[in-house]
Amino acid sequence: MRILRPLKKLTSKNKSDNRGTIQEQKENDGLSGILDDDFNNIKQLFEGAADFAYRKLEINSAYSAVILFLNGLVNVERMELHVINPLLSRNGELQKHLKPTIDHIKGMLSSAQVAQGETFQEVIDQILSGGTILLISGFKTALFISEQSWEQRSVEEPVSEAVVLGPREGFTENIRTNISMIRRRIKTTKLKFEYMKIGTLSKTEVVITYLDDIAQHSIIEEVRSRLKRIEIDAIEDSGYIVEFIEDSPFSLFPQVLQTERPDRVVGNLLEGKIGIIVSNSPFALIVPVTFFDMMNSPEDYYGRFIMTSFIRFIRYLFLLVALLFPAIYIAVTTFHHELLPTNLIFSVAASREKVPFPAVIEALLMEITFEALREAGLRLPRPIGSTVSIVGALVVGQAAVEAGIVSAPLVIVVATTGIASFMFPNYPLTGAIRLLRFFMIFLAASLGFYGILLGVFFILVHLVQLRSFGVPYLAPIAPFHFNNLKDIFIRVPWWKINERPHETGKENLKRMSTRNRKY
Repeated sequence: MRILRPLKKLTSKNKSDNRGTIQEQKENDGLSGILDDDFNNIKQLFEGAADFAYRKLEINSAYSAVILFLNGLVNVERMELHVINPLLSRNGELQKHLKPTIDHIKGMLSSAQVAQGETFQEVIDQILSGGTILLISGFKTALFISEQSWEQRSVEEPVSEAVVLGPREGFTENIRTNISMIRRRIKTTKLKFEYMKIGTLSKTEVVITYLDDIAQHSIIEEVRSRLKRIEIDAIEDSGYIVEFIEDSPFSLFPQVLQTERPDRVVGNLLEGKIGIIVSNSPFALIVPVTFFDMMNSPEDYYGRFIMTSFIRFIRYLFLLVALLFPAIYIAVTTFHHELLPTNLIFSVAASREKVPFPAVIEALLMEITFEALREAGLRLPRPIGSTVSIVGALVVGQAAVEAGIVSAPLVIVVATTGIASFMFPNYPLTGAIRLLRFFMIFLAASLGFYGILLGVFFILVHLVQLRSFGVPYLAPIAPFHFNNLKDIFIRVPWWKINERPHETGKENLKRMSTRNRKY
């Protein structure tokens, strides 16, 4: 006697797994050419998507067709003008052909960009990217019409990189707009843009841009390789990519330059570097970069070279202040009193007479408070953020001195250090200096000036061995290239910078004629 076993109950997990398997099979299949079947399969894949829309129509009373799109991603008026109206008003043209092809139908459309595909995967990708899809009975090929339109931010002045001299337009979240801003500045066929998509769910568009006759092809290939290795659900901003492509992700120092300024990207492309533009992000990435790229600003090239060189000197001087000033104060007041003049020693000792904490505790309290005020100023609404951070620093500092919690000289030291940290053109580099400042404070509190020298030594050793896509981080200092020093600590006149950096532009070193000043 045959025993009938009860069927297993199909759980919700099994149902979802089964649906996922069916969906994967459909997406990998080709179109059948049977309009109802293809349309129903696509409609089933978009089940539950309220923004999925379609329009059925007849072409020449002999061919059924359906237009598929997502509301909000397509300009409906342009779609009616360039797709629907031509199909309905010019359908008699198909009677001239006994066996019309997909090219005949494509020729009836007045859209500027019309492509085609033959698989469900291509159709799904085009719909999700804002394309308009035309399926026609009897054809195993779908037409992809580019009529995308969505709300976007207009081109504005960069927010994170203040502009004094130079162009005042910054990147937006629209990748096409960003590409056009670069193309406007470099009018040559050597400017290349390579598209790829990253993210299994987001399918975010990523564009690699470079100058073919200047950039090294080995670096371009390395950029392609690192981007292709990224496997993640979604890329929401270019910052997601940075940690995947850095040579040393555990280093505090940034090895990828993030910028909102198109002119900065163009300037680096002209030096043989590679730009990475990410859809939905106003920040482009530049690789490879050096420490000195992080310290230099685009405005350095728009002003006169004498003033620019002076500003760079101040910038590097205050780099040392931002990193070492609190540590030096702690070392002097704790271990090395003899380094101060007698009157200054008495003044500092008098101000610290009522303070119950050692200098290192004072410094940590003030530094952490200053960092908290800085972050509060960033998170608060813009009109009141800067006011709160400035007023808060004044009130807290004055109250702390009057209460005898910290000394007045330390308030001056912390305030000067905070001002110095605002001088760097690159925000990630500012973060690295802020963190290393605490490291130097602990070393100074433990070993005095010996600790400071030891900390500086380890930082320099780390910077020397650091690489950005194979380029030494301290180039052209280590390794040393004398010709490239013209644009590091100072900037010589433009007509003297006649060669590109050897590390990135050796494919085409000549930047300009040497006769520019011979008149």
